[in-house]
Amino acid sequence: MATTEFKLVTPTAPIACHAWNGSRSQIAISPNDNTVNVFELKAGAFVKTQTLTEHTSRVCSVDWAPKTNQIVTCGQDRNAYVWKFEDGQWKPTLVILRINRAATCVKWSPDERKFAVGSGARNISVCYFEEDNDWWVAEHIKKPIRSTVTSVDWHPNSILLAAGSSDFKARVFSGFIKKYDQKPGPNSWGSRMPFGELMAEFSTGIGAGGWVHDVSFSASGEQLAFVAHDSSITVVDSTKGNQVFRVELPELPFRSLTWISPKTIIAAGFDYMPYAFSFTGSELKPLGKIDVPEKKAAKATSALAKFSTLDRQGRGLEEANAEEIESTHQNVIGQISIHTGDRNKATVVSTTGMDGTLVLWNLQAVAANANVNLA
Repeated sequence: MATTEFKLVTPTAPIACHAWNGSRSQIAISPNDNTVNVFELKAGAFVKTQTLTEHTSRVCSVDWAPKTNQIVTCGQDRNAYVWKFEDGQWKPTLVILRINRAATCVKWSPDERKFAVGSGARNISVCYFEEDNDWWVAEHIKKPIRSTVTSVDWHPNSILLAAGSSDFKARVFSGFIKKYDQKPGPNSWGSRMPFGELMAEFSTGIGAGGWVHDVSFSASGEQLAFVAHDSSITVVDSTKGNQVFRVELPELPFRSLTWISPKTIIAAGFDYMPYAFSFTGSELKPLGKIDVPEKKAAKATSALAKFSTLDRQGRGLEEANAEEIESTHQNVIGQISIHTGDRNKATVVSTTGMDGTLVLWNLQAVAANANVNLA
């Protein structure tokens, strides 16, 4: 099958974020509230095994370290927690973030020794574990961020850190902790990397631009891709003097993106469908949508039942009629992640969205159905 759908929560409850464990046998998802549910795949179905309830406000982001098997969560309560599985239960450790606004996004570094938390406090907390005190502490990157940090992503060297912000900028910083990290060697983004150093800064577009929704380093770390609310996607190539390649699309904006090969990006968002893009080194080009679902049979419902459902879901007739536009997701896709493979070569990606659905996409199959070349 090209896609596999799972209903992890009720169809009316959105999924805010998700993260896989290393073996892909478990997934952590937040149903847009202050909890995180951990599901385990058993006999082809996901079974909820535990609910993480330490947060007091909405959980904004979750990430799962595949090697050390630790979950990190952050939320609107201005807190982050690192969860370890001990004695059959997930147990939290509070992270000392020292922020006065919501924690909006979180991501483990590739070496899993640090993680970065973006926030509405106009800063990034780079967090590491202090053995002497047995807790997680944070160093702050503040300048020149002028608004909420919406997304973060680590370079493969676990030192450089990309961040997108609602000040219409994507930036690359140094996350080097002098007393904690080994001194990094020079790379295509620069050679001098003291903590918090701004290595590069990019605007979303000419004129107004838009919020940066997501950022993603390529597998080599030499390219950075980001999507913004002006319906644009941008790739910056650091091997070519930070040359910028940008495409503005007629579609609605994308919320999330990831590299699936050195030349291919998948993005998804407000159009309910994932789209593919190719980057050849000299051109960024749209390849088209990869969602070509089978036509769904119409269900006979009374007018009263239909309007009752729309009222309960907070939708209008236009949104209901949009379901007739054949798409696997029936609402905004909030996150896309690699399920099988890595950014050098991914074969399956997962998406979650406001329709409460987790979808696994077999990239080879969906590319064949959509007649898209995902090289």
